[in-house]
Amino acid sequence: MTLPLKLHASSPISLQAQIFEQVRGMILEGRLRPGDSVPATRVLSEQLGIARNTTALAYERLAAEGYIETRRSIGTFVSKQIPEGALYTATHGPAAHPKTTKQARSRSSGPAARSQALVNPHRRRFVADFWVGRPDPESFPRKIWSRLATRRLLSSGSALTEYRDPCGLRELRQAIADRIRPTRNIATSADEIVIVGGCQDGLNLVSRMMLTPGSTAVVETPCYQGAAFLFESFGAKIVPVPVDDRGLDCERLPDVKNAIAYVTPSHQYPLGVTLSLERRLELLAWAAETNSYILEDDYDSDFRFHGAPIAALKGLDRMGRVVYLGTFSKCLGAGLRLGYVIFPPALLERARHMKTLMNNGQPWLEQATLADFMGSGGYERHVRRIRKLYYSRRNALLAALKKHFDGGEIIGDEAGMHLAWRLPGHLPAASKVEKLAIEAGIGVYTMASGAAVNYDTSTERDRYLVLGFSSLTEREISTGIARLADVLSANTASRRRSGASAR
Repeated sequence: MTLPLKLHASSPISLQAQIFEQVRGMILEGRLRPGDSVPATRVLSEQLGIARNTTALAYERLAAEGYIETRRSIGTFVSKQIPEGALYTATHGPAAHPKTTKQARSRSSGPAARSQALVNPHRRRFVADFWVGRPDPESFPRKIWSRLATRRLLSSGSALTEYRDPCGLRELRQAIADRIRPTRNIATSADEIVIVGGCQDGLNLVSRMMLTPGSTAVVETPCYQGAAFLFESFGAKIVPVPVDDRGLDCERLPDVKNAIAYVTPSHQYPLGVTLSLERRLELLAWAAETNSYILEDDYDSDFRFHGAPIAALKGLDRMGRVVYLGTFSKCLGAGLRLGYVIFPPALLERARHMKTLMNNGQPWLEQATLADFMGSGGYERHVRRIRKLYYSRRNALLAALKKHFDGGEIIGDEAGMHLAWRLPGHLPAASKVEKLAIEAGIGVYTMASGAAVNYDTSTERDRYLVLGFSSLTEREISTGIARLADVLSANTASRRRSGASAR
């Protein structure tokens, strides 16, 4: 181990005192922790190019004051028991220089950043957890993935030791273009595709390109938190536009110029409705008239349970106004951190420059393995298999809700990995239901807990639960909804008893 010490021969402070103060400072600041080894006096003297006697004297002082200890035939270590004065210094730290504090305050005076509800905050084990956006962990194609990854590793050559194109592995970009052409009706090429670390990374890339403080960002309400909060962090002015049973209400789009509009047209998040063809055309016309761009987040379009897949909004775009975001987090898994953005030609050069500034590309092995998986036809077979699996689980959830609850409204069950449930009038507010359920070992979530933000301030916002079903077995779904019904029934009975007692 070497210590980053700098000695100054011209200093009025002796060399041994400089060593003492610097090592002591590293211990007080926590850079050297109790039990860490420190180099022997001989090694340190060779490192610094000074006499061993000088380092030995410095070590003797450190040991005398309780900072280090020597174990015979083993070595020298930071003491387990740091002196009391050092403990105080390490806890409270030195006072910040007034100028430094003022500078720090000014640098942090920008828009306050909020982050989306990405990870389930509840650490207990649930009987059933209806958390949204999680693929079935058992469905990941481990065997074929392992085989393809091993094959790539054995023939990797310099691929793992050299920088690659920041826009992504061309084989993967071509595989995406070949697949998305027939499945989403998007005529594109590998040159228009940029590989990113999932949809959120893609949103970040686009935001860096298009947003400045005061820019207008149109969002659906309710809307995915990760998008709205990101736009806020860039200082954008958020303009929420309501969603009804036909998707975004385009008649309420703002009269602005040079805006961006974030939409989830295939399966709106979180309500799950589909943007109608008429409104898709209206949205495209608005973008052209206002010189704005549409960010189409097509996060789970592969899971449509009835009829042919609906063509993407990007497939209708003839004026280069749609930026398309796709992800592999829902079909394969979020742990891969792979997604992609398809840019209109006018934005490609800016996108390449900004992507290079953000990072030097995604990991090569994951990209190469996915490219082989897609090229072999394995990806398409995988999607068909899990679509069938999720369809069965959705049916189990619908059956359980129908069996145990009267009334309410199911929304967005035609596709995707979750549905929205508008609670029957006789049940408590969604936030109350969520709390009662979690206490009973069942994970059900309000919009806010389920990574959505609703700019509607009415009481209606607290009447919805979002229920993910893709990562649960049919038995877990049935058991979870049955227990939820028991919990709510017991709560209703308790409230009635309390009311009767009060009367």
